[in-house]
Amino acid sequence: MKNTTAYKLIIVACITTGAVIIACNKKLDKTNPNSPTVDKYFKNSSELLGGTNAIYSIFHSAQLISREWFFLHDTRSDDVAAGGGQLEPPRAQLLNGATVPTNAVMNSVWNGLYTVIHRANTVIDNGPKITDNATLRDRCVAEAKFFRGWAYFELVSLWGPVPIYTTQVTSPDQFQPRATADAVYTQIFQDLKDAAAGLDATTTDLGRVTKGAANATLGRAYMQKGDYANAKTALLAVNPGGSVYSLVNYQDNFDEEHEFNKESVLEAVFFDRGDNNFNWGYTGDDQPNAQPQSTVRNQEYSPIAWRNLIPSNRYLNEFENTATGATKTDPRFAMSVYQTGDKYNNNANTLTDAEQNGNVSVVNGVQKKISWRKFMLIYKDNNTFRPGGINQRIIRYAEVLLMLAECENELNNPAAAIGYLNQVRDRPGVLMPHYPTAQYPTGTKDQIARAIIHEKTVELGGEEVRNRDILRWRKKGYYTTTNEPISYYKARDEFLPIPQAEIDNNPRLEAAGVSRQNNGY
Repeated sequence: MKNTTAYKLIIVACITTGAVIIACNKKLDKTNPNSPTVDKYFKNSSELLGGTNAIYSIFHSAQLISREWFFLHDTRSDDVAAGGGQLEPPRAQLLNGATVPTNAVMNSVWNGLYTVIHRANTVIDNGPKITDNATLRDRCVAEAKFFRGWAYFELVSLWGPVPIYTTQVTSPDQFQPRATADAVYTQIFQDLKDAAAGLDATTTDLGRVTKGAANATLGRAYMQKGDYANAKTALLAVNPGGSVYSLVNYQDNFDEEHEFNKESVLEAVFFDRGDNNFNWGYTGDDQPNAQPQSTVRNQEYSPIAWRNLIPSNRYLNEFENTATGATKTDPRFAMSVYQTGDKYNNNANTLTDAEQNGNVSVVNGVQKKISWRKFMLIYKDNNTFRPGGINQRIIRYAEVLLMLAECENELNNPAAAIGYLNQVRDRPGVLMPHYPTAQYPTGTKDQIARAIIHEKTVELGGEEVRNRDILRWRKKGYYTTTNEPISYYKARDEFLPIPQAEIDNNPRLEAAGVSRQNNGY
């Protein structure tokens, strides 16, 4: 069950303010006694916990996980296609490779990530003052370091060089320049190592970050940097002795009844509030009466709602199928997507073409209406507008195993790599034939890499992983002009443009010798 007490996340505005503005007229320089300043607020561990909960609040907000975060990652991958002409221009820009520095989706994620960093810095800076509960204090600081490391990894992998802030901003002139990607990664590695050292392996306060989440994110970061040896070390630390995580039935990773299962390494917590309201205010701070946060993912992708993004043909045709020569049709296909004729709403309804507005897919040469099933509420509901309470799984143990497979292959340990791949294929509800198969031989490093790319696609499609994988695999030479996964790709599109607002407002952006804007924008 979700811990509703821990996640009614809200905190006084003074804690989340980016800077203290000093009035020129001293007569106006007054302090509101009902809004304590940061320097007077953090006096005990309970108040530090409130500051830490404010980090979770922005993490869950529409600026990040409950809306714009999944759009930004998905539209930069080839897992998705436009559901139809209704896709809003900023999202269509991202999907089609026409992103501009004023793109609203991109700007929302940038601002959300730096809000995470500011709130994390506030907790980290004020932690040393707390003496009443050292255990809680240290946990709060470790959680803050996790989120700061996570946010900088999001930033560097999406934008490249970005400004680094490691202390709380207290005045409006504390701008920082773009740091090199190497410097950002150094900060990420240190934050995530510190977080892993200070967090417990498990928690009864479900939804809070753990040692496993820190090590898994650290492994992701090392892999993206090309350091497979250190990535392997971090990933092996996720599940020491195999005692914390294990694979569960595949479809249990995407519904509301099986949240916080043994496969879940990191989840963003959401609640069905019992109505059709959603916090379009984005920041997570304007929830009346500290109401729990919901996610609008169900509305955006649902077959019977807006259907803004649908599975791409490339993704749909990646699944092994007896119709194309495989010995078994991969059951993950039917557990990942809906198609016309499928049952929904507890099997009370049958999905029709008419209910799925927009575009048609082509699978093995056959035209069909196909939509996302992962994280969609219609398995138990037929509401055409319903912000949902299904937790977003950010990291699953299956991904950890597949990352380890990639590490072992790059470190020239083919048997270990194949073993990790087959662990995932052995998972409950799937039981696919082991590698090698006729379609996926594993006699060479390149063949194993192709099997990894395939397995990661069918296992993690639509889970905001693929876009970073594409960048990493392209650098490894796994893509050529004949199998390039994103047709519009050119050197420019490796990174997003630095937001125009940051260029306009930060006078020190290129002070460290890094250009204010990424190439090509």
